[in-house]
This record gives sequence, C-alpha cells and structure tokens, in this order.
Amino acid sequence: MNKKDFPFFQNNELIYLDNAATSQKPQVVLDAMNEYYTSYCSNIHRGSHELGNKATESYEEARRTLAKFIGAQENEIVFTRGTTEAINLLASSYVKGNFDTVILSELEHHSNILPWQLNDLHIEVIGVDQDLNINLEEYESLVKKNPHSLVSITHISNAFGIVNPIKELIQIAHKYECKVLIDGAQALAHLKIDVKSLDVDFYAFSAHKAYGPTGIGALYAKYEFLEEMNPYQGGGSMINEVSFEYSTFLDPPFRFEAGTQAIAEAIGFKAALEYIKQIKGLQAHDKSLLEYAKSSLEALDDIILYTQAKNVSGSISFNIKGIHHDDIGILLSKQNIMLRTGHHCAMPIMKRLGIEGTIRMSFAIYNTKEEIDKTINALSKAIRILR
Repeated sequence: MNKKDFPFFQNNELIYLDNAATSQKPQVVLDAMNEYYTSYCSNIHRGSHELGNKATESYEEARRTLAKFIGAQENEIVFTRGTTEAINLLASSYVKGNFDTVILSELEHHSNILPWQLNDLHIEVIGVDQDLNINLEEYESLVKKNPHSLVSITHISNAFGIVNPIKELIQIAHKYECKVLIDGAQALAHLKIDVKSLDVDFYAFSAHKAYGPTGIGALYAKYEFLEEMNPYQGGGSMINEVSFEYSTFLDPPFRFEAGTQAIAEAIGFKAALEYIKQIKGLQAHDKSLLEYAKSSLEALDDIILYTQAKNVSGSISFNIKGIHHDDIGILLSKQNIMLRTGHHCAMPIMKRLGIEGTIRMSFAIYNTKEEIDKTINALSKAIRILR
C-alpha cells in the first residue's frame, strides 16, 4: 500500500518497521523541499524582494495547512524543531512560575519527563493497569488532590501503542481547573486530531513521524495562553522594536520563532500533511496490520506481549523468553528487517514491568501483511539460532 510513493524503497528490499522512531518520506515531500532550495530559496519575514515574499508565503501557508489539519486557528501554531522543543518551550515560557505540580502517566517518553525536572517542578504520576491503561477513577482522584496543576499525557504511547482516552482526561482535568498538554508525537500519522473538539489547551507534535522531514514540529496552544507566555529565545524575526535599553516583541506566534526558521522543512511538513489527507482507509490499514501482527506473534513459542488492550495504534511491543531483545534486533537486521529494540526512551514503564526493553514493530501506510509474514519467519530463524 503506497510503497511506490516512497523513493527509499525503490532501490532496496528492506522491511522497515521502525516508524514510531521516524517514517520514510514520500516523493511529494522531497519535491516540495527541493523546489524551495532550487527555485526560490530565500529567507522569510525579511525584505521585500520577490523570492523572499514567495518563501514567506510558502512558510505561512504551511502554518495555515497545519492549523486546518488539527482544527486550530492559524495564530495558535508555533513552529518548533519537534515535539521535544515544543514541550521545553511550554515548560520554560508558561508552566514554570504558574504551576507547582505536573501530572504525568507511567507511559511517558523521556521528553515529557525531563523538561519538568529541569524546571524544578513537582511530578505526580498516575499508574496504569496490567494492560497499560489509565484508570479514570484513580486519575480523577489524583487530579482532585492536585487542582490547578498541569496535566501532561501522551496521546499514543511510543513504547506500547496504547491510545489514551485523552478527551475524558482533558474533561476531568478541566473540572479541577488544571491545564492539559498532550504529547501527540505518535498520533499525527495515525489518528484524526481536532484540538477544538478535544478542548485541549496545548498539543505538541513532530513532522518526521508523519512522513515529513526531521527538524520541524509545532506547539498548538490556545491563543489566550500564547498571549500570556514570554519568548523562549531571543533573536531576529520575533521583535517589534529593539534598543539597548529595552525591546518589544511581536504578537504570537511570531514571538516564539526567533532566528531563521526551518523553511524547507515547514514546506515539506505541509506536503506531508496533504499527502496524509488524501490517503483512504489509513486507520483501517493500521488496525488490520496490528491485529495480524498480534495473532502471528501469539503463534510463536515463548512470546511475551505486554498488553491485551484493544485501544492500540501504530505499534506492538514484545519479548521472547530467555532471549535478549538486542540480540533479536541484530539478527533481524542481518535479514534486512529494521525494527526497534531497547527502552524506547520510556525507562519508567520498563522498570515498572521489570524489563530492560522490548522488541517493537511499528507500522506505516507502506507496510503490508506480507512483510509481517517475512518478519515472523526471520524472527523464528533468529530464535532458533539464539536457542
């Protein structure tokens, strides 16, 4: 499905199952970025010449496209280098000084843990059950004990694919006057996102896990909060007036985009979103692959799966009894199958489960059931070798 659209696969026979780390890029994304570099490469928001105007318009069109894609207003989108920078921006510019406590889940990526620690914020953690789901009653109890806090929760767990019930989590948080940030790094390529329907206060994501380039992502924030936030960095493009005595800044979102931005990457991001939009049956394809992979894995001896939950999207994690996950990863790589092994930047949940890491297969629109069959065969061969 759609593999012909991706130049990466034209000259190799690799099976790529590490899409939760980064996805491959379709030709339309590469073409859009190449056109910028070869036809109208110029800086943005500066000068008045024709190239600069075209580059600026293309960059701002990317912002408009992204805003429409997630149901936001154009002025509520701040471009960042990715999800990690978006969370750090919020931690430094809004959360620090306004909140004492941040509420996380056990499933969080390190990028949704370290920024709060670096800003000396108290962290409370909601646990998950044996299928790695959040218990909403326990969650509400924790939020009730910590009103006026920031809740920061992943939309889809990068390590186990669990889709959290974020609409309910947001509603409960707002009941106790908490603000909510959702880490949507894994969700953009798999789920339809409507920030207004969710009533989420902040939403962070990256392009490169959704068929776009590396080096760009965004923070969505309700405009009323952006107006309260101070700049994260200082430099060109974000100022209204500068003197040696004082400076004034532009209105959001521009006050948070200091310096020369990732112009080509923003243009590529727009192309990736347009590519996703025209795909039919994306979620059905994802569900079909996950169900097939799970049933195929369960047919193997000594397989360890870490959840039987139905609310899973994008990836499946497992281990083989008595075999180290890294050994499996090495032997599968030698058979041209690329998947991820390790802790997936989610050490707390790994420690909770009493493991060092897992083997993770994560899927994209170009993956097929035939590839899963080949992966299972290669996995069986690796197990025989390691036994």
